[in-house]
Amino acid sequence: MNYKIVVDSCCELPGKYKNDERFQSIPLGLEVGDYAIQDDENFDQKVFLEKVAACPLCPKSSCPSPEKFMEAYHCEAEEIFVVTLSSHLSGSYNSAELGRNLYHEKYGGKKIHVVDSESASCGETQLAMRIMRYKEAGLSFEETVEKIEVFKRKMRTYFVLDNLETLRKNGRLSGVKALVASTLNIKPVMIGNLGVIEQKGQAIGINKALARLADNIIADVAHPEKRTLMISHCNCPERAAYMRTLMEKRASYKKVVILDTAGVSSMYANDGGIIVTL
Repeated sequence: MNYKIVVDSCCELPGKYKNDERFQSIPLGLEVGDYAIQDDENFDQKVFLEKVAACPLCPKSSCPSPEKFMEAYHCEAEEIFVVTLSSHLSGSYNSAELGRNLYHEKYGGKKIHVVDSESASCGETQLAMRIMRYKEAGLSFEETVEKIEVFKRKMRTYFVLDNLETLRKNGRLSGVKALVASTLNIKPVMIGNLGVIEQKGQAIGINKALARLADNIIADVAHPEKRTLMISHCNCPERAAYMRTLMEKRASYKKVVILDTAGVSSMYANDGGIIVTL
């Protein structure tokens, strides 16, 4: 194996890649009051969401240490590609970069490129899968770095959440000018624009908000037939299937992938959240 893709645990790897030697996931920490866990293969979404619903305190995450990333880089692979949660949401990117510096100081030179996804959840998945595609096609390290950074700038991340409280309490909604009262059942349609969350519109009720989301994506994204549509959901597979139907009525896609959110994504998306990337 001449390359390895390291992701943080906000990345939802499809099931068939979770034990693939080409990938390694570095867990973030999760805290809900006195309840503290690692976002790893033992994460129980049901228990976590119950803890979040019962606790008056805002859930928090902690990024992996630079040493954890450094350890992941210390392997037989000659080329390392790293995909992290947006630096606007977490210190994971900075830890991965510092881990690269520590590796070079301790072990010497190795080709390591860290990608700030400026996204989360299936946005990270898009990037990790794209890197694998480039490498399996025989692209060099330098060619892969150049192409993934171009792809990242073209990628779009959209979401509709039932509950924005975690994002709001953690100060992640500074780019949103106005948020409506949840008691009115008005759901904002959101986009991550280079890592900054912005409001694209709103609708009454979740289904109308998802329809508005689909309309925005179609208006924004050129050549959807060349793109992979990824939908991550937090404990709402029926809603993800509905979103897929809405999207496929409007356009054709190279591939459609539906994923369940891991721990960090579940914390930010909250129960019932939908995240779409392409």
